[in-house]
Amino acid sequence: MNHALAAFFKFKELGTNVRTELTAGATTYMTMAYIIFVQPAILSQAGMDQGAVMMATCLAAAVASVLMGLWANYPIALAPGLGENFFFAFTVVIGMGVSWQAALACVFVSGVVFMLLTFFKIREMIIDSIPESLRAAIAGGIGLFIAFIGLTQAGIVQRPPSGIIELGDMHSAPVVLAIVTLLLTAVLMHYRIRGAILIGMIVSLVAALALNMVNYEGILSMPPSLEATFFQFDFGALLSGEMVVVIVVFLFMDLFDTTGTLVGVCQQAGLMKDGKLPRASRALFSDAVGTTFGAVVGTCTVTSYIESASGVQEGGRSGMTAIVAGLLFLLSVFIYPIVKMVGAGVPVSDELTVFPITSPALILVGSMMLHNVKDIDWKNVLEAIPSFLVLLCIPLTFSIADGLAFGFVSYPVLMLAAGKGKQVSPLIYILGLMFVIRYAIFQIG
Repeated sequence: MNHALAAFFKFKELGTNVRTELTAGATTYMTMAYIIFVQPAILSQAGMDQGAVMMATCLAAAVASVLMGLWANYPIALAPGLGENFFFAFTVVIGMGVSWQAALACVFVSGVVFMLLTFFKIREMIIDSIPESLRAAIAGGIGLFIAFIGLTQAGIVQRPPSGIIELGDMHSAPVVLAIVTLLLTAVLMHYRIRGAILIGMIVSLVAALALNMVNYEGILSMPPSLEATFFQFDFGALLSGEMVVVIVVFLFMDLFDTTGTLVGVCQQAGLMKDGKLPRASRALFSDAVGTTFGAVVGTCTVTSYIESASGVQEGGRSGMTAIVAGLLFLLSVFIYPIVKMVGAGVPVSDELTVFPITSPALILVGSMMLHNVKDIDWKNVLEAIPSFLVLLCIPLTFSIADGLAFGFVSYPVLMLAAGKGKQVSPLIYILGLMFVIRYAIFQIG
């Protein structure tokens, strides 16, 4: 058996073995398992059934990760992405007033388009057409957005009816628990403890149970039903022109996340050859299939996880690492009682519910995404200003799409004004025009 695995996954060429791959896969799973708890908590705010979302999350992560391991032979696990889920819930469903069934249809279509772009090798052309500064600003802006939502859901800051952001109630026990969890998790991350975010959530859950903030629901149960979200598409809503923008944003977010993760993790693992990634199309196709399948079962865009670097750090070099992580996600469908406790909100007033267990994870993940801003060319005004607008406007407008609009409209305008319009890709002009049409014609909440 070991010989067959070694031959299939090319252990000898990659300098690894079964034991190392098993350890690496378990490590990768631990560092990204927080999404099992966070995803249902976020999408339930868009009106989706928490149990069904948890099932869909685990199944999509399992299918995509196993496919990545078998088809591309890379140690990269996949799951629904942070950032994509916020765009889904807070921008599309809550902000624009679109049904979650229509939003799922957008995710499905974006996955199909991703597969076609990968098949026809158009992906590289799209990514290369967008300036590196804008790509970095998008990632950083989404990080700020995630962290801001984490702060509000922790009760550390709050948005009263006046709309002016202010400090939350620092005497509230749930808020204090969220702050303590945040600091504890940050310390664990500093000491490079495996699964630091997951451990922080578990400690917070235990404390919340001891303080009677949440009710004990048990540990194991039969998996919840998928019926509430399975194949729940509203394709009719896609006939609206504004939904084209939504599909494009879903597609671009997945493109950026996946490409950045593949390059970063594979470079760390020494799998790049002459600056290029062998089997890149297979890896991207696995991601696209994961997104499409995830939409069918009831979750948002699936993407490659940068947390896979933790498994690489443990020696993972082959697809077996991803497969192990995927199988552990599959086993996770039996822990729904824990998911309900972790995702439970704690009412602190008639207007405010705090999520002390999951919110610190959002703040920390958001903060880590800000490292991308170092790649912005701050000395070049033509790139710095659009990038700054993206960074600032994503969290302040509470909308990823609105923040992107400021960047994709201002960048070509400034380049044209500077006499450098020919240096701008036609795709950027098309995207900018799409955003202008969106705001000129469609009324969006």
